[in-house]
Amino acid sequence: MNLRAWILSVGLALVSVGCSTFDRDWKAATNTTGIEGRWIGRWHSDHNQHNDVLRCLVTRKEGNVYSTRFHAKYKFGFLPISFGYGLEMTVTEASGQYQFQGQADLGKLAGLYHYTGSGTTNQLQFNYRSPKDHGTFNLKRPKEGE
Repeated sequence: MNLRAWILSVGLALVSVGCSTFDRDWKAATNTTGIEGRWIGRWHSDHNQHNDVLRCLVTRKEGNVYSTRFHAKYKFGFLPISFGYGLEMTVTEASGQYQFQGQADLGKLAGLYHYTGSGTTNQLQFNYRSPKDHGTFNLKRPKEGE
């Protein structure tokens, strides 16, 4: 199977399995304290200039460890694809400024994925790097109805 067919197959499978769960959790989530809650913005690959819409749910797990669930859109030619994945990050906070970092193995698709970032309760910026890509996520709190 060539790369294009594989990406299409994986994308369609992820859309059918993960999208409805993420959408349900997105609608149910509220913005609580700190950086927990819903975020929306864009991802941008500095490697190939691809970019599109990105949503994220942040949940505190324990202590300074937070769980993130991302749901991204991507246009593969004329075909829109949605995909989701989760990451854990270690967060520190001082005077309303948050710093975070982590890594995750995203398998053959992206390899070992490192990310760092910073933000406030109203905006977050991630910088990511993997063997196959690098770029940014810029997120803000969604407006009512987003």
